Amino acid sequence: MPIKRIRIATRKSPLAMWQAGHVRDQLCRVHQGLVVDIIGMETQGDRFLDAPLSTAGGKGLFIKELEQSLLDGNADIAVHSMKDVTVNLPDGLTLSIILKRDDPRDVFISNRYDRFDDLPQKASIGTSSLRRQCQLRAYRPDLSIQNLRGNVGTRLRKLDEGVCDAVILAAAGMTRLGVHDRIKEYIETDRILPAIGQGAMGIETRADDREILELTAPLNDEQTRLQVEAERAVSRRLYGGCQLPIAAHADIAGKNMTIRIISDTVTGDARKGEALGLQLAEQLLARGADAILRELINA
Repeated sequence: MPIKRIRIATRKSPLAMWQAGHVRDQLCRVHQGLVVDIIGMETQGDRFLDAPLSTAGGKGLFIKELEQSLLDGNADIAVHSMKDVTVNLPDGLTLSIILKRDDPRDVFISNRYDRFDDLPQKASIGTSSLRRQCQLRAYRPDLSIQNLRGNVGTRLRKLDEGVCDAVILAAAGMTRLGVHDRIKEYIETDRILPAIGQGAMGIETRADDREILELTAPLNDEQTRLQVEAERAVSRRLYGGCQLPIAAHADIAGKNMTIRIISDTVTGDARKGEALGLQLAEQLLARGADAILRELINA
């Protein structure tokens, strides 16, 4: 008998609930009569908002409870922002589906300034991302970086309360929540490189649940899957996680993929994106990245 009902595990944040709802709608469009229940869960990452994410335990804090619900059989799929997914998954789980990617760029938001370059000397800018902080400091060392955690609405409220002069957020999240009118500038990837998987959503399932794998298969976007796998390969080889400021972005043009990390690029067959990602990582390691990364890990 075909599956008539499935359960989606997701965080309770407005953005995560929107993403789960989007997956529900796509599944119901493909499978007439399917009933989809959304199970909102609070994760460790949602509870510990005082410390920087890099010191609180990394991106795994946002998905651990969702993955446990899959392993316990209390949910059938979990929906994630791919930038929150650890490079190594628990045994028995798989990222079966990557949906079509939205805009991967970061955006500049301010109530006082129209462009990033309009920020005066020593202006304050809010972000919780170590990746963004490192790139901002390299581009504008004069800026005062404010560690700003919380969901999109919380960060926008803190901006409105005057906690900082501007914030940097992901374009995709702003658009999905319908607050894209607050975006002042889209920041091109040659200025701030996006997080691994930014703009893409993924569906995690039990690896041996063939019925669920077949049910969700129509939602997969092959080009996005190739891009995200390539980016995650770079991160995996470079010991990536929220504790390290690793960023990489893959573009596909025709049959070729170009993967860029801040200081290097590699181009090749788009169908071999994961191998290209590993090649790029090896190039960086050969130039001394290994010693730098180990120093950061042990700091």
